[in-house]
Amino acid sequence: MDPEHKKLSIGEKIGYSLGDAASNIFFQSFILFITMFYTDVFGLTPAVIATIFLVSNIWDAVNDPMMGMIADRTNTRWGKFRPYIILFAIPFGILGILTFTTPELSATGKLVYACVTYTLLKMAYTIVNVPYSALMGVMTPDSDERTVLSQFRFIAAFIATTILQLSFIWLVTRIGGDQNSPFGWQITMGIFSVIAIVLLFITFFSTKERVQPPKGQKTPFVQDLKDLFGNLPWVLIGIATVFQLIYIVIRGSSIVFYFKYFVEVKEWNLPLLGDFPVVSIFMVAGTISTIVGVLLAGFISRIFGKSITYAVLLGLAGISTALFYFLSAKDLVLMFVLQIITSFSVGPVSVLQWAIYTDTADYSEWKKGRRATGLVMSASLFMLKLGIALGVSTLAWILGGYGYEANVEQTERGLLGIRMVMSVYPAIFAMIGMVLMLFYPLKKHMMMKVQTELIERRKQAESNLQTE
Repeated sequence: MDPEHKKLSIGEKIGYSLGDAASNIFFQSFILFITMFYTDVFGLTPAVIATIFLVSNIWDAVNDPMMGMIADRTNTRWGKFRPYIILFAIPFGILGILTFTTPELSATGKLVYACVTYTLLKMAYTIVNVPYSALMGVMTPDSDERTVLSQFRFIAAFIATTILQLSFIWLVTRIGGDQNSPFGWQITMGIFSVIAIVLLFITFFSTKERVQPPKGQKTPFVQDLKDLFGNLPWVLIGIATVFQLIYIVIRGSSIVFYFKYFVEVKEWNLPLLGDFPVVSIFMVAGTISTIVGVLLAGFISRIFGKSITYAVLLGLAGISTALFYFLSAKDLVLMFVLQIITSFSVGPVSVLQWAIYTDTADYSEWKKGRRATGLVMSASLFMLKLGIALGVSTLAWILGGYGYEANVEQTERGLLGIRMVMSVYPAIFAMIGMVLMLFYPLKKHMMMKVQTELIERRKQAESNLQTE
């Protein structure tokens, strides 16, 4: 068998997956904790936070295609994408600590500090994560093998998420004395940042780039962009990603508010651990369910196809999310049931999203004769981050619109706002994403045709070069 097409080793799959565990430490901190950190600890208002998030995240999203095109044009002995992972791992971790640090500054000084550190952290995330995401597209040309690689990636990511959810608030409280301790937040993020740096180093040393662009390929920027936006499958999954991430961010970020201000039971007494936050157990229950969904993603998608599985399960997640609106503050069992259903459904969606993107890179090469994996994946991250930007800003605006105030008993309208961002509002975005992916054209039979022809073209190109 051609070495380029052999199956990846378990060690390489695990090594690659640890990079997403590292990135997910920061990604989940953006989704789950940073809004509450800025309101309840740092001291910013929801309106100010919404503006920071929107401006910074849109700028960050614009950086992604630029980073992708830079990576596509990088040529080193270590490949195009891997060098960025190791070179920027340490700056990435340091910026994570600084972002969750509360300085002794004036109100204006703190606003500027938050803008600068958050923006720089997101830029570091781009520099590391764009090449990391593109790396999956060049480790193997096999679509099914990339789906398996994506499964490994997301299992590692969700394990990291589980650890983060289970321990973050608990560590903040134990280190700082209470949930609103600036010192507790800073040291907790410091611990996770060091872990992330180590994991990124492992990814660099355990992976290899194998798929190369067609020999003699020219890469003008304008043509790259034309190819990208002329790629209908990429456009559809890209727009669906925006709505998917708005859904995930609004719902994920609202969980800590929902349990802090609406749910009656705040802690459970656990053996060895003592009083433990129920919100942490709730999030972990969801993450475990998500991991089960991730494990089944390949099996389900082989039966129904990637796009149909993505669409149906995103729709199911939206429905189960909307049902939270009907729960009372005492319905803890039903909350956990709906959390399990929702999280299980999201698992395969997240896995298939990235496998679908790598398929669109193959489709672009098949149709145009040019490969730009870095641009395809970075532009995909652009759509993801645009969804994050709109999600976190929309959440802050909604909470502000309903009269949310930090660290006080909420009004009836304020509680309604918290319930709505936990249920109806995110569900709307999930359903839009579902509808879009029902029109996705690269069904299973089409991808088989694309990949078969690409393999033959590559073999012919190699044969022609040897003849010359």
